[in-house]
Amino acid sequence: MNKLCIQTLATTLFMAFAVQILPADDSTVRVFIFGGQSNMVGSDSKAKDIANFPRYVGLDQPQPKVLFNYCLGRETKNRSEGWVKLQPVNNIVGPELSFARKVTGNIKSPIAIIKVAAGGTHLGGDWNPDEPSGFKMYPLAMKVIRESLAKLEEKGLEYKIEAVMWHQGENDMFNEDYRKNYGRNLKNFLACWRRDLKMPQLPFFIGELCTKTIWGMDLRPRMYDISLGQKAVTEDDPLATFVRTSHVGVEIGRPVGLHYHYGTLGQLQHGENYADAYLKSIDKHVAETKKPLKVWPIQRGQKVRLFLFAGHRNMEGERAFVQELKELPGGKTWAQDNPKIPFKYSLGGGFKVSNGWEPLGLTQYYDTFGPELSFAARLDKLENQNFAIAKFTHSGSQIIDWTPEGSMAKSRMLYKRFIEFARTSIRELQERGNQVELSILYHVGENDMSFYPYRKDAPKRIESMIEASRKDLGLPHLKWFVSQQSPTDEKGLNRVDVVNEVAKVLKDDPHAIHIKVDNLPEQKKILVIDTPGIIKLGQILADAVAAKSQQ
Repeated sequence: MNKLCIQTLATTLFMAFAVQILPADDSTVRVFIFGGQSNMVGSDSKAKDIANFPRYVGLDQPQPKVLFNYCLGRETKNRSEGWVKLQPVNNIVGPELSFARKVTGNIKSPIAIIKVAAGGTHLGGDWNPDEPSGFKMYPLAMKVIRESLAKLEEKGLEYKIEAVMWHQGENDMFNEDYRKNYGRNLKNFLACWRRDLKMPQLPFFIGELCTKTIWGMDLRPRMYDISLGQKAVTEDDPLATFVRTSHVGVEIGRPVGLHYHYGTLGQLQHGENYADAYLKSIDKHVAETKKPLKVWPIQRGQKVRLFLFAGHRNMEGERAFVQELKELPGGKTWAQDNPKIPFKYSLGGGFKVSNGWEPLGLTQYYDTFGPELSFAARLDKLENQNFAIAKFTHSGSQIIDWTPEGSMAKSRMLYKRFIEFARTSIRELQERGNQVELSILYHVGENDMSFYPYRKDAPKRIESMIEASRKDLGLPHLKWFVSQQSPTDEKGLNRVDVVNEVAKVLKDDPHAIHIKVDNLPEQKKILVIDTPGIIKLGQILADAVAAKSQQ
């Protein structure tokens, strides 16, 4: 074996070992460190709102088996002054709450969490290990960590620092030097933690910045630069894991709906993502039950209508919850798997993907569901035809990401993936001996309707997407059903009558149907549609499809 092969083998073996976090025994306290800026603190979240999200009910209460030591804030520090039971701090919801519940539900070892975070802080300055400036967060974190560990020793507890959960980067976007050098600074940051804590194998979980926030739109190029730095580090460092968060919930702001922070729901999903990443790294992640179609429900030679659901927050079903569905008339039936309707999906931009074709049903995606369930129930009553449903969504996207042109943020571009998903779905049905008639059901981007430059360009971007899809799929008569809810009502935004502008570009297209969704049940929030609204959306889409079939 030559020298190069030996070096390659050695590197491979090192990486295989390194990415596997060595767990402590069941009696050793596993210590997790949470650090970063406002979206790690939990800004604009409210502990009382946890009750609105069935999956996370109870997390407003203390978790007595989880130790918690924290120092939060900038000028005024909110400190635990020692170890306390894990619970919301000052009515704020941080990702540590859902993280702890999921981790303790899957391992036997006790855990403890040290959290040091402050909004509006920079990696290039405040968190700079070599020359900390501003609020000097790096030396503060080291001090809090050492004091916390000393108190564990005083309690006679054996411990092991298990990992660092890091979410930060938004404020580095505003300083050109910090932005351009984020990757280099992050690499140095990780090295200094490992050096100063004397843990050369210390794992890091780096949280992605959320592209669903307003900064994901108006500061798209800057945020993209930060993401490149994060990904460069996590791709190069076998002990650093990139944790996807661009798709999780975001707080609804006023007056237009857009926001800078995850808020309550997003923070809880955020924490779950860290827990899943950690549990996977120690081979403790519980695999979800696979639901293959045992019997293909459509006979060979028969035609199948393939409905491809596509879109953003509401097509994904961000605020539609399974637990609420089951309490509504017909909901329990819709929540059950339907083996008569083949179903496949890619949610959150590929965050959650089906295992091939499954029976239509729940996806276990944060206990949410989309309009496909009520659509199928309604269409099955209106038409006696075979159909299948494929679903491709990313709630952290904007319409520009779905166009063939895309933007400078290349990693956010969805068009090619979307077309390949459609092409593959068609081919898989054809290989089973079925004739396929494809229709695309696209729900217009909600965030685009609340940001003037995107609202203004939405009609031409939708038109571009439709034209390109027909060409690239070789289907010149491909039907597009474009649904559009009532947009944000705000004086500046209303300079563009976006509903009529979208309808106008589709008017002369005989194979494009514009659907005004303006008769939903009353909604508590703007932009996002709740459980009864998502059910209604599915029924509206089914009615539109059936009406088109009868023409």
